[in-house]
Amino acid sequence: MLVIPQATSRDLCDGVTRRDLLRVGGSAMFGLSLSTMLRSQAVAAEEDARYGGPGFGKAKSVILVYLQGGPSHLDLWDPKENVPDNVKSVFNPIASVNPDARLTELMPKFAGVTDKVTMIRAMSYTPNGLFNHTAAIYQMLTGYTADKVSPSGQLEPPSPKDFPNFGCNIVKLRPPEGPMLPFVMMPRPLQESNVVGKAGTAGFLGRAYDPYYLYPSGDDMDMAKMDRIGADDLALRPEVSLARMERRASLRDTINEGMKGLDKAVASYALDEYYDKALGLVLSGKAREAFNISAEDDATRDLYGRNTFGQSCLLARRLIEAGTRVVEVNWPKVANSDNHSFDVHTGLSARMKDQAAPMLDLGLSGLIADLDQRGLLEDTLVVAVGEFGRSPKRGVSTSGNGNSDDGRDHWPYCYTAVVAGAGIKRGYVHGESDATASSPKSNPVHPGELLATIYHAVGLNPRRMVFNHLNQPREMVKSDAVTALFA
Repeated sequence: MLVIPQATSRDLCDGVTRRDLLRVGGSAMFGLSLSTMLRSQAVAAEEDARYGGPGFGKAKSVILVYLQGGPSHLDLWDPKENVPDNVKSVFNPIASVNPDARLTELMPKFAGVTDKVTMIRAMSYTPNGLFNHTAAIYQMLTGYTADKVSPSGQLEPPSPKDFPNFGCNIVKLRPPEGPMLPFVMMPRPLQESNVVGKAGTAGFLGRAYDPYYLYPSGDDMDMAKMDRIGADDLALRPEVSLARMERRASLRDTINEGMKGLDKAVASYALDEYYDKALGLVLSGKAREAFNISAEDDATRDLYGRNTFGQSCLLARRLIEAGTRVVEVNWPKVANSDNHSFDVHTGLSARMKDQAAPMLDLGLSGLIADLDQRGLLEDTLVVAVGEFGRSPKRGVSTSGNGNSDDGRDHWPYCYTAVVAGAGIKRGYVHGESDATASSPKSNPVHPGELLATIYHAVGLNPRRMVFNHLNQPREMVKSDAVTALFA
């Protein structure tokens, strides 16, 4: 069976699928008719056309470097001096090529590309039950608070009723122009404890808009797993000949003949576009070639770092270069775990210095530098962010977890994000944290506003309506873009 789990499903030119049209037939009792749905989609498209501002529509593609686990801003890119010993980082501050963006000694490579990025110093939100990873990840990637959130957070598994991951909204409304994977997520799922994949699906949009999940075999400490990646789902299986594929296409045409009434009602829409693109994706080999990171020379592979994270960032560049619209690189460790996880309740000094920071420094700086050198940064938006930062004071509990003197707890009130490309200001620091990096001093940015900025960059009104599983209209995000980030 041919399976294209990540195909565009853009049956209609405005993003309404044949599945949407069939499903809406059973929704008349809720007052939503086919004509109502099509009219609402047309209105949304018109609103997008009227919506604008600095940076609107500059991004052809998006790479989200998602730092699940919550990296310590004080120990990476917002060091503070003249503060108590239990606040001050154990790592020395260093200058960068942007004099306003001081970092710690853990980020020497990234210090050389700060003239190409914007540092958002004051990502911030009030917890309201978002102190654990899963709840905070869901908010960061969907713009909404998960159901059943308790004061300490929640561990709710993925559900078809979930709000979509931001990338799923993008590829539904802005699918790729050619036969290429719309949205790829790698190298492992979003995960806290035994909850796997929350905020990593298309949710109520339907599985047709799920990412292509590229999760190579091997545990999280296997740094060579990206050398074993494959794309078997993108090849014709041996038992499926080209002639058989053509017969299936003929059968599809026969079935379509029986739907002339519906087709006539929507004659102006290219209903076969999805099927043609899906078949083209398999037969062209373009996607399979993009996965071949061994085609890169040694110097380029070394630039990113010979580890899971670095090679995932390299593959992200190859994918968007080939036409993928959205790539999400998840930090390659369970959010709440040991070793190179950013969840440093204990052992911060060694884990950050010897494991997490060297990978982050090489991978992120290599991605920014390589995209810029190739001219791809002009129309590729890069965002690096986690679900929260770490507590200014070491050894205190903010989330109910135990913390050693060499550990920091969860801290959503103030942390750092990095954005670059697609019209984002270069060498800019947006906002400021206070003296101990505990709270915003100026220009706080809520996670919803960062998502809104991503939608804005790809040419979508962040408040555009999408339809949930009950065909009820919902805003993609209830926030506005931070246009001050754009030049």
